[in-house]
Amino acid sequence: MTTSELTLPPTAEVKRERRRVMGAGKQLHAGPLTYVVLVVFALVSLAPLVWTAVAASRTDRRLAETPPPLWFGGNLFKNLQAAWDQAGLGTAMFNSLIVAGTITVSTVLFATLAGFAFAKLRFRFSGLLLLLTIGTMMIPPQLALVPLYLWMSDFGWSNQLQTVILPSLVTAFGTFFMRQYLVQALPTELIEAARMDGASSLRVVWHVVFPAARPAMAVLGLLTFVFAWNDFLWPIIALNQQNPTVQVALNSLGTGYVPDQAVIMAGALLGTLPLLIAFLLFGKQIVGGIMQGAIKG
Repeated sequence: MTTSELTLPPTAEVKRERRRVMGAGKQLHAGPLTYVVLVVFALVSLAPLVWTAVAASRTDRRLAETPPPLWFGGNLFKNLQAAWDQAGLGTAMFNSLIVAGTITVSTVLFATLAGFAFAKLRFRFSGLLLLLTIGTMMIPPQLALVPLYLWMSDFGWSNQLQTVILPSLVTAFGTFFMRQYLVQALPTELIEAARMDGASSLRVVWHVVFPAARPAMAVLGLLTFVFAWNDFLWPIIALNQQNPTVQVALNSLGTGYVPDQAVIMAGALLGTLPLLIAFLLFGKQIVGGIMQGAIKG
């Protein structure tokens, strides 16, 4: 009896596994409906930004007419210059970069460390501390404005950038976000192997935790930067027009008996440009990091 006669026919499970392996190397192609849906979503998402640019290129009188303009005019650079000068956006841009950059770096660093501790370390009252951290997310931030303002006044930090930076150095959302990611993305065996090789806690964090958490850190960094850049409520209370962030400076464009809507739109466009530039520069790395983390998971 030959070897071929002893070979049993493949089972249904083996056949499905073969088809799965053979199909894994094939590239998936989207159908026409997928492209239509993506184009519609892209147009809807870009519509507010395009309308802001159109309004910024027109005059205030033209914006008040019916129907409103649907295409660009010739006053874009004039309105941009007027918004830049009236709101003092040079100083405001610099202040916002300091505030948003510091908050982003601090939040990503501390949230990753705290998330790692809650996810992989065992210590007393860890569950209670995590519950309290999550519970702070349920408290409306408006309730903390008065005591926070009094606290910062006692420090003598009124109208200074550290008044805006200090309360946002770490967030409960960032800690919970990193904890949930590291629970699945960071194997406990990898940490134990590093410990057995004699790695210290700092070396484990630097060479094991940070590389594993890089995709989530990139996402958290982008979300934190956008939130810090667009924050308005606390900066408008803590700062003044002599030392503003972008959102505080843009608030001055809406003052007056008859605000110039075209100049306001030009200021809003200038305030949005840094976020667009940041996404264009780092969006590919962020998406690539997310996909890399998904494949590893």
